[in-house]
Amino acid sequence: MQDPFFTNKLLDWYAAQGRDLPWRHTRDPYAIWLSEIILQQTRIAQGTAYWERFMARFPEVESLAAASEDEVLRLWQGLGYYSRARNLHAAARQIAARGSFPDTLEEIRALKGVGDYTAAAIGSFAFDLPAAVVDGNVYRVLSRFYGIATPVGTTAAKKEFTSLAQALLPADRPGDFNQAMMDFGATLCTPSAPQCPDCPLASRCEALRSGRTSLLPVRKPATVVQTRHLTYVYLRCQGKTAIRRRGPGDIWQGLWEPLTELPAGSSPLLLRSRVRHQLTHRTLIADFYLLETELPPELPEGYRWVPESELDRYGKPRLFELLLQSLE
Repeated sequence: MQDPFFTNKLLDWYAAQGRDLPWRHTRDPYAIWLSEIILQQTRIAQGTAYWERFMARFPEVESLAAASEDEVLRLWQGLGYYSRARNLHAAARQIAARGSFPDTLEEIRALKGVGDYTAAAIGSFAFDLPAAVVDGNVYRVLSRFYGIATPVGTTAAKKEFTSLAQALLPADRPGDFNQAMMDFGATLCTPSAPQCPDCPLASRCEALRSGRTSLLPVRKPATVVQTRHLTYVYLRCQGKTAIRRRGPGDIWQGLWEPLTELPAGSSPLLLRSRVRHQLTHRTLIADFYLLETELPPELPEGYRWVPESELDRYGKPRLFELLLQSLE
């Protein structure tokens, strides 16, 4: 359905209150794509600094494609969800091999790590493609305004909200509408304490009328968070340490880590115990040890000796960084 009241009020609000973000000053699809990948699961304030560093180091897609995976992972370090960085690198090589950035939804969607939301964002912002974005902000704004109680995170909700957002999308300003929806949900129609007195949509908001602002959107039951215990041992011998690259099928694929087991018969120094690190669906509890030897012991399969002075060259998970801070 079309709703001129909703669409026009939203666009007017965005013209006056939209956020000033650096990637909104360009139509370069590479810069826009980079911002969208970085901002997946990342706050604007943190993501902006990473976007600026990536743009400075890799000003065009060809330079990103030519980089090594280790270089990309090092620059990504601290953002988490490292599969995003690996997918970013793989997609850059897809684009470089193609010779130009794709300009249709189907081709953008075919890039590694690009889903429906990201394809719609890139397509509408860079090429004015009439594709509505649907993310948490969009679910929240639409469910409250129209009083929709379909639980988000379900197949039914994705179909219903995508259809509604697409129907509301103005064909002549798809990018502005999508940006407006995201900004409106992020700054005004927030998950808690929405600023209803300042809302230009308040006069027709069904959630406000029925007193259900705190109840919408309806969420499906949360995923159970599992706890996992880890042991990290920093092995030091003659100015070198032992690390390995994590393989596929687990967290932190492609990043480097120290020993994960105490060598038999060794007497390491406990640096810190029960260090907590939170992932989305997993809580990690780690113990950190230091083991110093004069002669190099035989390393487990997959490990290599590297000079301690060169550790900055390797992409590392946050827990390894915390271990290195403990050494100081």
